[in-house]
Amino acid sequence: MNYIIIDLEFNQALNTSGNEINYKLPFEIIQIGLIKLDDHFNTISTMNSLIKPEIYTTLNPYVEKLTGISMNDLSSSKSFKEVFNDLTKLFDDESVLCVWGVSDIKELYRNTLYHNLDVSLLPKLYINVQRHASNKLNLKKGMNIGLSSAAEIFEIPTCDNFHDAFYDALYTSEIFKKINSSNCGETPSSSFNKLISRYSYSNSRNTQPKTKLDKDRLFNQFEKMFSRELTYEEKSMIEFAYKMGKTSQFQIPVQNNKTK
Repeated sequence: MNYIIIDLEFNQALNTSGNEINYKLPFEIIQIGLIKLDDHFNTISTMNSLIKPEIYTTLNPYVEKLTGISMNDLSSSKSFKEVFNDLTKLFDDESVLCVWGVSDIKELYRNTLYHNLDVSLLPKLYINVQRHASNKLNLKKGMNIGLSSAAEIFEIPTCDNFHDAFYDALYTSEIFKKINSSNCGETPSSSFNKLISRYSYSNSRNTQPKTKLDKDRLFNQFEKMFSRELTYEEKSMIEFAYKMGKTSQFQIPVQNNKTK
């Protein structure tokens, strides 16, 4: 068995009428960082690839500020299809994806399908390192620790370069090892086999299934933005604001100011 610790960075639409959201792919991958470990947690391969955007060809200012990535960096980079080909060469039948929150897996599958690539080449097994780190730290149910806070608690040396996909994958891999090292008397494989889940991605174009709020993903997005875990009160406020926004009670008509 081998472990693929992976992290992604995304671009998204600008909040202007000139760059509308593509609802088939609201988050376009612009960086993939990866650390591949063998069954004894030795690093056997790495990957750090920027990806030239094809959908949102203007970099969202928030994304640029958060990641430090510029359009100059991306303009000469490989396409998603090219990077996907490089990525899948690192997978085999015994690969397990390890992620800091499952949202990255969902977006990896969604980007793959959007580009009409073969999702069967992606590993189906995964470990949510964030969840198990939170459990290890005895956090309340539903609370997930942020990556930077976890790195500090587990005494992982960092360079304060979070939101870089490669370094986030690197820090996640070190936390992954730390969690396992405390499971005395067990080999890495036997220990982490207990934590493995199977990912199932549903992508029906013909039906519109009922949906519900993915609280973990919503809160994880805020935790990535602030590089820390949210308090119970903050989570409650975010959830309440989200539900109020869904009612459209604060929407107002927009006047048409066009002149002939």
